[in-house]
Amino acid sequence: MTGSPALSPEPRILIDGELVAADSGATFANVNPATEEVIGHVADASSTEMQRAIAAARRAFDETDWSRNHSFRARCLEQLQEALEAEREELREQLVLEVGCPRMITTGPQLDGPLEGALRYPIKHIGEYPWVTDLPDAPGPTGELNTRQVWKEPAGVVGAIVPWNFPFEVTLNKLGQALATGNTVVLKPAPDTPWNATLIGRLAAERTDIPDGVLNVVTSSDHLVGEELTLSTDVDLISFTGSTAVGKRIMERGAATMKRVFLELGGKSATIVLDDADFDSALLAGIAVCYHAGQGCAIQTRMLVPRSRYQEGVEKLAGILQMAPYGDPQRDDVMMGPLISEKQRDRVLGYIERGIKEGATLALGGRRPEHLPKGWYVEPTMFVDVDSSMTIAQEEIFGPVLVVIAFDDDDDAVRIANDSVYGLAGGVYSGSFDRAISVAHRVRTGFMSVNGGAPVGPDVPFGGYKQSGIGRQNGNEGFEQYLETKAVAWPTG
Repeated sequence: MTGSPALSPEPRILIDGELVAADSGATFANVNPATEEVIGHVADASSTEMQRAIAAARRAFDETDWSRNHSFRARCLEQLQEALEAEREELREQLVLEVGCPRMITTGPQLDGPLEGALRYPIKHIGEYPWVTDLPDAPGPTGELNTRQVWKEPAGVVGAIVPWNFPFEVTLNKLGQALATGNTVVLKPAPDTPWNATLIGRLAAERTDIPDGVLNVVTSSDHLVGEELTLSTDVDLISFTGSTAVGKRIMERGAATMKRVFLELGGKSATIVLDDADFDSALLAGIAVCYHAGQGCAIQTRMLVPRSRYQEGVEKLAGILQMAPYGDPQRDDVMMGPLISEKQRDRVLGYIERGIKEGATLALGGRRPEHLPKGWYVEPTMFVDVDSSMTIAQEEIFGPVLVVIAFDDDDDAVRIANDSVYGLAGGVYSGSFDRAISVAHRVRTGFMSVNGGAPVGPDVPFGGYKQSGIGRQNGNEGFEQYLETKAVAWPTG
């Protein structure tokens, strides 16, 4: 275990440049999912504080030059980058404690990955992006020659709503692009993982020149406080990462004000292992369901194996999942910690029971581990003899559960992979690159791994088809979703 520095979690929220307690003085507990112990408290804000934060963001957008001063924005984000780097180890310890994520994963997408590029990419993009595009002069309606341009401008006030599974990564990617494009932001973190967001708020307030109201952070145990962002006429865009059910509610409630939305939602992604693939390497992808206990929207939880090699595949997969190191997330060798909460653990166990009742064969795991009496753990679990119509093959479980489905040929594999309301991620393995690419073209997802490739990074657009969402995070596409387009013309002369 790595030695822990003295922690100093931030219990206050950030509104209009000030770190404050909730008006009522109320707080709620932050609980360590690995020990079930309270590790601290944080401000429990109400709709009153949320409305004040929205008003501050609106005022900062309308009355300061934040939206127009590109160089100033870049400098402020560089200051935030420096502040976060200085507190890297503080963030690491807090993430392990409040998220229950294995320390191993903090060196990747939980912390070090986003810290490397989530702000740096949009900072660089500020100076490279074509904010103004010249069009050829052309006659207007009266025949007079016009000079014409297209301007890109920020959308306005952004409500950023963040999940608990990769909270720092999602938050930093939202803030980087929303702030770099000149918007102001009200950030609402998940109640399960508030500290990383309040620490960002503290650093922004104390170590950067970000103007008052440009960034606001509001924590609350009440999910409906976040809905104030969706309902407010002063919020122009909602950037949400989370479940499809909540994404649908945001779209419905935001329709009254024609609110723009970016929704990165659920997934039930499939890995297709074709019959000419190297099974020893391809099937290693199955261990991904153990990564952070399967609590990732893009984790590929359906493994599609050719019927002609199904038994071979099942035996190899069982051996692979049995090797997955899980337990105390403080240990350096653990890749799978607990589920985030008792509610989530019970939800996962409920899906496992349903899989058994619907006729799938539980080949591995499926229980709470006896050697871990404390913490919200579930064993690495694998179902075989799964039909694509079964609940465990259709619904997002968000736990360490792999379902193995047989297919007959490439067409059948593509049909099964696409037999889902989701379309977030996927993968294909084949000894023939051309065959793998052909299959990849036909699978309807926003992210596709070919023979183990990983299309991820701050410059790569990430998001899904179908009910996996609307819009993209990162890349030029993610940058532009926080912008509006204005056409401008004046008489040439």
